[in-house]
Amino acid sequence: MSKSSTIAPAPAAQAPAAQAPAAQVPGQAGSVPAPVAAPRMLKQRRRRPGLIALSVALIAAGGLSGAVLYAASGERAAVVVVSRDVPVGSLIAKEDLGQASVALDPAVKSVKASEAERLVGQRAAVDLRAGNLLSPAQVTDKTLVGPGDQVVGVSVKPSQLPATKLTPGQRVLVVSTPDPDAAATDKPVPATPKTLAATVIAVGAPAVGTGNSVIDVAVPAKDGPGLAARVATGNIALIMDQRGGN
Repeated sequence: MSKSSTIAPAPAAQAPAAQAPAAQVPGQAGSVPAPVAAPRMLKQRRRRPGLIALSVALIAAGGLSGAVLYAASGERAAVVVVSRDVPVGSLIAKEDLGQASVALDPAVKSVKASEAERLVGQRAAVDLRAGNLLSPAQVTDKTLVGPGDQVVGVSVKPSQLPATKLTPGQRVLVVSTPDPDAAATDKPVPATPKTLAATVIAVGAPAVGTGNSVIDVAVPAKDGPGLAARVATGNIALIMDQRGGN
């Protein structure tokens, strides 16, 4: 009897080792994975203490300057104001002036309230309006009567004056008017009336009942006597001379 032979089983087939994925060729299916960028090394900024201190100092200086300007703009001062209207050339009385506490720009010229007393007795160089601040240039201590002038009082009726109120310092023309009795005596009437330039010094109040008023005018001394004689006749009139007026 023959011996049975034992056949050993064949070794199991080993699984193929995993292989790396083949590189993709351009034009073939699939995409090449994007390369991973290497992390960047950030530089740490170096602090500059000097620059920081300078910035802080500039900010502080700006704030201080603003505070100083604000305080200066809010500083109030006592100044002189006009209490009532004063025509140009008129004497300034104590009642014409008042005081006010205001905050002014340094560029605005004003008169301190402590100097109000010295303004009394001076003249208004311009028309002063009530409620306005008074500036030094609006007041003058110059007299309206110049050297070599004479002051003559001119008495006139309302019809011999312009309707516009005359004020001291204003220039006028004193005009000789025709004598109403000249026609009866056949006296020739001059074609051009005689005129005389004068400066108003003072304006009197109209008389009750007649309305007549006396206007003081300054004229050269050589013309004073002649003007006084003409005023005595009553044949005169006053005209405002805008060429030399205010």
